[in-house]
This record gives sequence, structure tokens and C-alpha cells, in this order.
Amino acid sequence: MGAGAQLSQLTLDPPWMPVFVLEKVMLTCRGSGAPSPTNWYVNRQFQQQTESDHIYVSKHHPGSSSYQCSSPGAGLSPPITLSFSKDWLVLQVPAQALLEGDALLLRCRAWKNTQITQVQFFREWEALGGSSPEAKLLLPLLQLHHSGRYHCQAKVNHILPTRHDSAPVTVAVQELFSVPVLRLEGPVEPPEGAPLALRCLSHPSPLRPLARLQHLFYRDEVVVGGPQGSPQFQLPAVGLSHSGSYSCEVQTETASVRKRSTPVTITVRRVPVSGVSLVAQPPGGQVAEGDRLVLGCSVAAGTGPLSFSWHRQGSAAPLATGPRYELSAVHQRDGGRYHCTATNGGSAADSPPLWVTVLVPVAGATITMARTEPSVPVGESLNLSCLLRAGTTPVTFTWLRDGQELGSGPVLSLGTVGPAHAGTYHCLATNRLGAHRVFQALSPALALSVTQPGWGRWQQAVAVGLSVPLLLLLLLGAAIAWHLRHRHRHRAAAGDRGKSWGRDPTAPPGPESRRPEPTAPPAAPGDEEVLYTDVVVTGRGGGTSPSRSRPPRGSPRPGPPREPPVTYAVLPGPHARLRLPSDTYENVP
Repeated sequence: MGAGAQLSQLTLDPPWMPVFVLEKVMLTCRGSGAPSPTNWYVNRQFQQQTESDHIYVSKHHPGSSSYQCSSPGAGLSPPITLSFSKDWLVLQVPAQALLEGDALLLRCRAWKNTQITQVQFFREWEALGGSSPEAKLLLPLLQLHHSGRYHCQAKVNHILPTRHDSAPVTVAVQELFSVPVLRLEGPVEPPEGAPLALRCLSHPSPLRPLARLQHLFYRDEVVVGGPQGSPQFQLPAVGLSHSGSYSCEVQTETASVRKRSTPVTITVRRVPVSGVSLVAQPPGGQVAEGDRLVLGCSVAAGTGPLSFSWHRQGSAAPLATGPRYELSAVHQRDGGRYHCTATNGGSAADSPPLWVTVLVPVAGATITMARTEPSVPVGESLNLSCLLRAGTTPVTFTWLRDGQELGSGPVLSLGTVGPAHAGTYHCLATNRLGAHRVFQALSPALALSVTQPGWGRWQQAVAVGLSVPLLLLLLLGAAIAWHLRHRHRHRAAAGDRGKSWGRDPTAPPGPESRRPEPTAPPAAPGDEEVLYTDVVVTGRGGGTSPSRSRPPRGSPRPGPPREPPVTYAVLPGPHARLRLPSDTYENVP
């Protein structure tokens, strides 16, 4: 017979034992199929085969025998020990096997059903209550500890009422199901987040293979699963709170029989934190000053509850907590090396560092030079420098003159300045964030003029705020100087008509006229001072007359008036290079 096959069931009618001799009882064999030939066994020996499923048994002498049966498709039945007695008093118990939870009916009976009184029942010679007028005692819910030897005592009212004790009868209470065993499918220290599967293993009695059982699961004496027909209990993901002492219980539907397994301690351990990573938005942690920066921290492994903290190199205290750190408007001081730390209370791990670069856009470009005024004389050497108020390097500089690109670099060397260098200059500063963001700052215009020597001083004087009266005075002086110079040129032209400089043109030439005059080196332009005077002609009579005298009345009419002789002299001024003794002058006849 294969393992797990259904057993044949042997029943007795009437369902009591022992029985008195000469009484007839019927044994019936129940199998899995329809009635068919049945094999009968007595004291484990094959006795006979019958076409029917029942036989009748009776004995004339006291004794006991063990009976079993089998039918096709079913295994050998559990034995029934049938006893025959010829005593005055017997204790009868049910003939079928007694299992946990069954009811046990004890019946005290006299020979040929003689009347009995004052009946009392005993187990292991201990009274089960007082005297009862009934000849029966019902024990409703058998447990394993109810097994033992039972007997009864009663007064048999035959010819003379006599008190008799029955022979002891052994009552064996069998398990309805075995004590369950809790099996854990997996380690007793599962990692947090792992599934947990428990199985409650219990074997029903072959005498009641179809008994309906319920299963319950406990953690620290608290029901966490069931009652349920399935012997399995599953948790999809365990946490620290699932640690504890687990046990299972099997019971009948009425809970008349309950059995608990030995507890199993399950300790859920946390998964160590690992694989901590830091991400930034914008990617790479490169951000312009004033922009928004968001940092996020995550872990690849590790069970919680997880906590996060943010750190920057050089800062002792954490910047913030939580898996997200945000700066709505970053400043240059926010740049540096960042990392986040994740912990679950049992372990901690740091992320790789992320360098946050805060770029300051270029701003406040200005042009400076060694001179304080934008007017530069011709021939002077000049450099222009581009200065920034703010801006993160690297910065490129582009120079523009009148809108046209002229050069690059923070310093523009113009060299020796000439008229071609005059114009409007700008400096354009540029820095970049990545490949797509460009920041530029254009300096204010510098209007550079180039002047000739001297004129530059005039322009400078005007530029520093020369007063209007002084300017008018200078203009007046310039006009007078021009007038005097013009007059000097006119008179010099008239003197050229004379025969020589420095003598009377009417005097005859003599040796003196050929005497060389001491001469001075030629003076520089503007160093001469010209002396002008009126010439008055004096008559021989000692009188004086103007240069044009009227002739006497009656005298012959003179010819055209003759211009008086005029002597011109150029006198060296105080700035002459050489002073001669002849610098002192006087009139001579």
C-alpha cells in the first residue's frame, strides 16, 4: 500500500466493549470504494475473506481478540480489541479509536442487564465525582492526559443486592494531529526588506485524515496571521519591527484541540548603507552666481529609516539634513567641495565629493591709463588697461576702436601715439560657463584725442577752466601783437628804399659809411624788440618845424615835398643771446 493511502475503517455494532459472552456483535469494514471482497484478520493473522463488508462475532468463553479488515483500494484498518466477559459487572467504552477532542461515554452494565444502583466511576482508582443514579458518565472533550485505566462500581440487585467492581478497561486517547513544528524558509536573520515565509507542519491522525484544521501564527504571543486553513504565512518584505519570537498553533474548527509549536526567534538585521551618490542640478555643479542649485543624495543599498546630512569642506557643522539640499540663489562663497552622508542608525556611508563651481559673470569693465586726461600729445608712449569690478577667470579681453576690433588681452599697447591713434575706444570682457552660457561686460567709451606740442597746453588750459576775462585779455594781446608786427613790416619795407641802414641818405658817402658796424649774432625769432619814433626836422635858425614845412610867401614854388630821412634800428631785446656795448643808444646829429 502506497504512503498516504486511505485506511479501512472498522466499526462495531453495538459500539461497546467489552461485551458479555454469548452476545453477538457485528463488525463492518468501510473502504474507499463500493462493497467488494473484504479480508478479515484476527490477532494480525488473516482469518477469512467475505463478499460482504461485515461479519458477526460471538464467543462462549471469556477472552479478547484483536480484529482488523481491509478492502480493495484501502489499507489495513486500525485494530479493535473485542473482549468477552462473564463477570457480574463490566465497564463499557466506545469500540472505535478515541482521538483528541472526542467525547467519551462510560457505561456501567450488569450481567443480562440486571438493575444496578449507586454507580460510581474511577480513573486510575480515583473517583470521577460522587455516586450517580445514572449508569453512564460522559467525558465531553478528551485530551491525551485522559488516557488510563477506568472501572466502575455499583450495587447489583440480583437475589441479594451486592456491590461489585468491574474489571479495569484501558482507554487510549490518540492524537488528532501531531504537535506542529514551525519551519522558516530562509535564514533566521533575514536582511531588512527580504521576504519571510513560515510554514506550520502538523500531521493529522490516519484515523481522521480529513479532519479540518486551522492554523494561527504568533509573534511575541500576538496573533499576526490566521486562523486560516493554509499552513503557510508570508511577509513580502520584513522590517526591524518584524523581529521577534514566532510560533504557530494548530486547532480544530471548534478549537476543542489546540497545539502550539516551539517558538523560533527571528532577528531582522538592517542592510548596511552603501552606494551613496550625489547628483546636482545643473549637472556637474557648475552654476552662475545668482542661479538656483539643487543637490540630491541617494543610496544603492541600505535599509531604513535612512537619514541624510550635507557637508561642505571647511565647514564643521552640517549645512542641512534630508535627501535634498537647495540654494535658491548661489553666491561666490557657496563654491567648494560638497558631500552627503547617509545613515540608518547602524551604519553610515559618504558620497564621493562634488566640486561646486560658482562662476561670477564679468561686470564693471573700465579703461584706465597713466594720463589723467584723454588728450595725448603726438610722440608720447601710451598703454590702455582694462579693469574689472567682478568676474571669474579665465576672462578674455577684446579691444575696439570706433567699433572695429583692434586687439586682445587686458593691456593694449599703443606705442608712440600719432594722429592715427585718435578715436573712441572700448574694452569688451568675456567669461563662459560651459559651452553655451557667455557673459560679457563692455566698458564705457574712451574718446582719445592726439594733439600737437603747444596746442596741447592751450587745450589743457581751456580744459581746466580758463576764465573768460583772461581769455579775452589774451586775445586782445594777440591782436595788438599782430598789429605791431604788421606795422613793423610796413615800415621796414619803406626803409629798404634808402641807400643804406643807419646813415642820412642825403649825406655824401665817406669812409665812415664803409666802416663795419659791430654786429651781434642773429636773435631767435620773437627776441627782437622794434623801436619806433617820430623824426622832427630842425631848421638852421634853431627853430623846429614839422617834417612838412610851408615855403615863404613870394618864393618860388618848391617841388614836391621830400620825405624826411628816417633811420630804423632793430634793437636786441632782453632775450637776445648776446649783449653788445652798443646796446645803449642815443641820438646823434
